[in-house]
Amino acid sequence: MDAEARQTERDRSSASHDGTEEGSRSARSSRRSSGLRGLPGLSGPSGLSWGRAGLLGLACGVFALLLSSFVVQPFLIPSGSMEPTLQVGDRVLVNKLAYRFGTAPERGDVVVFDGTGSFVQEPARENPVTGLLHGAAAALGLAEPAETDFVKRVVGVGGDRVVCCDKGGRVEVNGRSVDERYLYAGDAPSSVPFDIVVPRGTLWVMGDHRGNSRDSRDHLGDPGGGMVPVDKVIGRADWIGWPLGRWAVLEPTEAFRDVRGPGDADIRGDGEIPGDAAASGGIEAPGGGHG
Repeated sequence: MDAEARQTERDRSSASHDGTEEGSRSARSSRRSSGLRGLPGLSGPSGLSWGRAGLLGLACGVFALLLSSFVVQPFLIPSGSMEPTLQVGDRVLVNKLAYRFGTAPERGDVVVFDGTGSFVQEPARENPVTGLLHGAAAALGLAEPAETDFVKRVVGVGGDRVVCCDKGGRVEVNGRSVDERYLYAGDAPSSVPFDIVVPRGTLWVMGDHRGNSRDSRDHLGDPGGGMVPVDKVIGRADWIGWPLGRWAVLEPTEAFRDVRGPGDADIRGDGEIPGDAAASGGIEAPGGGHG
C-alpha cells in the first residue's frame, strides 16, 4: 500500500512538472518578453531599435555631406544658361578631385565655380542658421545652389587670346576658329564683339545658351574683367545624375582639339604670359539667367 501511494506521489509530481507548472512558466516568460518589446527604445520584431535607426540615419547623412564636400557634389541646375547641355532641374555630379592633383581646367570643360569677386562682387547677407541649412541641402542637391555658385564652360585658359567673332561668326582662340556644336540652336556665339587675353591663373567662361547666359562677357567692366580665378573652381561637372531619364556622362568636347598656343604653356607654368587682359569694344548683357 505504501509503495502504491509513493508511486502515485511521484506521478503527480511528474505531471505537475511537465504540465501545469511548466505551462505557467512559459506563459509568464512570454508575457515578460512581450512587455520588453513594448518599451520605447528597445528592439522590436525587426531587431532594430528607433535609437539605432536614428544613429544609422545620422551616420549616413554625415557620410553624404563628407562625400559631397571632398569628392563628388550634386549640383542643381537653376537656369537655362547651359542649355541644351544642361537643363533646368538637372542634378549634375561635380567631380571635386578633377583638379586636385596638379591638373587644371581645360578648354571645353564644364565647371562649377564660386563667382565671388568675379561674377558677384558682394554676396547678399543671410541668416546664419538659414544659410547653414540651405548650404547642407544644396550640398546634397536638394536645393538651388548659393547665389555665388555658377556653372559655365571654359572657353579660354591663362594666356589664351579669345576673339569674337571671325569672318564666319565663330569664336576664335589663339587664331583658331572653334566650331561650338554644343551651342543652343539658333544662338550666335556672341551678340557683340570682344577681344581679350586671359591672365595667368584665370579662366574665360561662357554659357552654352549664349542668348540666355550672364557670363564672362557681362563682367568685362567689373573688377577682374570677368575672369574666374582657377582657385575658385569647385570642380568639373562630369555626369548628369538626375532625373533618371537624363542620366548621362558629360563627354569632353572636341571643339578645341586644334587650338594651340600660350594657354598650354601658361597652365603648366613653363611659358611667358603675353600680357594683362584687354577688351576691344564694349560688351552688352546678352540676356538674364543665373547659373
